[in-house]
Amino acid sequence: MKTNFAYGKSGIEVSIPDSFNCQVLHGCSAGALSDVKAALDQALDAPIGSAPLVELARGKRTAAISVCDITRPAPNSVTLPPVLKRLHEGGIPVEGITILIATGLHRVATPDEVVTILGEEIARTCRVVSHDAKDFAAHRSLGSTSRGTPVYIDERFMAADLHITLGFVEQHLMLGFSGGRKLIAPGLAAQQTIKGIHAPRFMREPMATEGSIEENPLHAELLEIARMARHDFMLDVTLTKERGISGVFAGDPVKAHAAAVEFIRTTGLEHIPALADAVVTSGAGYPLDLTFYQILKGVTAAQHVVKPGGPILVVAECAEGIGSPEFMEMLAKYPSHQGYLDMIRDAAVVVDQWQLEKLALCGLKHPVLFYTPKLDKAQMGALGQTMFSDIDAAVAALLQGLAAGARVALIPEGPYTFARVE
Repeated sequence: MKTNFAYGKSGIEVSIPDSFNCQVLHGCSAGALSDVKAALDQALDAPIGSAPLVELARGKRTAAISVCDITRPAPNSVTLPPVLKRLHEGGIPVEGITILIATGLHRVATPDEVVTILGEEIARTCRVVSHDAKDFAAHRSLGSTSRGTPVYIDERFMAADLHITLGFVEQHLMLGFSGGRKLIAPGLAAQQTIKGIHAPRFMREPMATEGSIEENPLHAELLEIARMARHDFMLDVTLTKERGISGVFAGDPVKAHAAAVEFIRTTGLEHIPALADAVVTSGAGYPLDLTFYQILKGVTAAQHVVKPGGPILVVAECAEGIGSPEFMEMLAKYPSHQGYLDMIRDAAVVVDQWQLEKLALCGLKHPVLFYTPKLDKAQMGALGQTMFSDIDAAVAALLQGLAAGARVALIPEGPYTFARVE
């Protein structure tokens, strides 16, 4: 069976012998909205649990809007114009609006990426800045959460009269679902805050995983941080497999986000009859598979559809390499899954250690293989032993020891696919 997987910008074909029982999981989604403009107008003018955006803007001189960076396919060029229109109608001029690219600890956006993220006209006419988590002086201290996390948020966001986030909702490896509060922290937080919310006490919580909200302590922590930052209004969308807009949710950041999550659970969850014996997944292609750091989301999402001990293979281009310098250094020294967990358990939190922590927790339960031909095995620590530069060899290693008729799940869109056993 031949299946095309998301891989970079062009995709890659993966072939599985016909002797295996293959099931392709594309994930479910609601259909694309027939009139996105009308849906956005309705959401902004009759929002969930909030006054209309134009009313919130009245009497205010400035607004800050937090948007996703290049690693997220948020349709900002579609959703931003009606937001800006209402802010202007409410009396906030163009010069009073700051658009912040919520990089978290990712690198700043290049000029070309700003155009991709926002669209040419908005990039040209609006004040657009990238968040820099490592510039501590550029953040405002808001105190600490009830769990003791120190909260520092970008001063340019905090200085505005009106605080807005713009994003989209999908499953997330730690937070359950993305969107909403995530555009505040880690999106606009200083690295001191980001380290706090990614410490082992949160990462090793069983409920801090994909699809989990109600009992997820990390979700609760981020909601508290967002309240401290006076998160006034959010506009999130849900996406189809083709990344068209399937739903629009605006208003009170807690209530509107909850509505988006319920919509995803109702329309976006694919039910499978049984756990697979092995899984082939992806880093979801460009832009999410630009770095090795990001593709680990495909691994953790796949663990929900495979039997304990079942192997997972992820295919990803990693055109920009491994990730941050800190992540590269940790990966080069990666001893083993358990060795890494032991190494960081009581140590001071290092930038980006949490992605490897999530991989290690998954790796204790499943053999994890990588087809990442652009990466150098010598830079990958112990993980270099499970990396392949030939896709057929990677598939053969995945299937080794499985009996004919074994169930193999194929997940071409990686972490964008939300699936569970019925």
